[in-house]
Amino acid sequence: MYHYVRDLEHSRYPAIKGLSIERFRRQLDHIQRLYTPISVDDLLQALSSPHRQLPPNSILLTFDDGYSDHFQNVFPLLDDRGILGCFFPPAQAVLEHKVLDVNKIHFVLASARSAWPLLDKVFDALAEFRTEYSLKSREAYLLAISEKHRYDSREVTIFKRLLQRELPEPVRTEIVRRLFAEHVTSDEAAFACELYMSLDQIACLRRQGMHIGSHGYSHAWLNHLTSEAQAFEVDRSLEFLHKVGARRDDWTICYPYGGFNDSLLQVLSDRKCRLGFTVEARTADLDVDSRLTLPRIDTNDLPG
Repeated sequence: MYHYVRDLEHSRYPAIKGLSIERFRRQLDHIQRLYTPISVDDLLQALSSPHRQLPPNSILLTFDDGYSDHFQNVFPLLDDRGILGCFFPPAQAVLEHKVLDVNKIHFVLASARSAWPLLDKVFDALAEFRTEYSLKSREAYLLAISEKHRYDSREVTIFKRLLQRELPEPVRTEIVRRLFAEHVTSDEAAFACELYMSLDQIACLRRQGMHIGSHGYSHAWLNHLTSEAQAFEVDRSLEFLHKVGARRDDWTICYPYGGFNDSLLQVLSDRKCRLGFTVEARTADLDVDSRLTLPRIDTNDLPG
């Protein structure tokens, strides 16, 4: 599972949590020494036919969020090595030139020296919305967010969880908008055009054999939506896949934030989704794991 892959040291945001191009190249060397890269078609054929088996140590490379990094930096390296990757762009970011809130949060954090002042700004802003939305106190939110993240500090985890999940959607959306405008840019559309691939670039990847899958429409926590809203998100993402020429009979989904539930799995089954990818960090066992809840190893778990 990959996200940002860029020349971090010479970028405008060297603090963004991503993989350098050189580390990605070394990981590809490691992968090709020890594993056999496969495609989505290889995986689907192995799942559908008892006569087709995957080679030992098979590995599928997946790239989330549709970043321009994937077209500019990842695609040439994969193409040169004959590796077919799987790409999951969120439709709204590409079609409407909107920066996803999750990415706004990434770049706000990358623009600040410390997350604590940012966290103070979030809690200060809550007073403005507390009565209308019956918000809890600072202390209550701090107690509610007790989880640990493998790669984030305590303050960064709290900041992300408040603005991704804990606060009511209108509140967190407005606070993220303000922080992004203050610390990154007020020209969201221009930033989005720079950050994400275009429709033409995504279509080019597909023509060159790369798989394009669904990542939802708005990159929402799908497991927090009603079944009707889940169906709406999925259907709009399928319309997007149609725009880039992806086939509707072998479509796949990568769950934003890894979030799914039984009602979403039913929506996907009704629409004949073939594969679903989570963010559970372990190796997939095709004899045990459901094809709609496949785990993935993070890039940070690989040498390089």
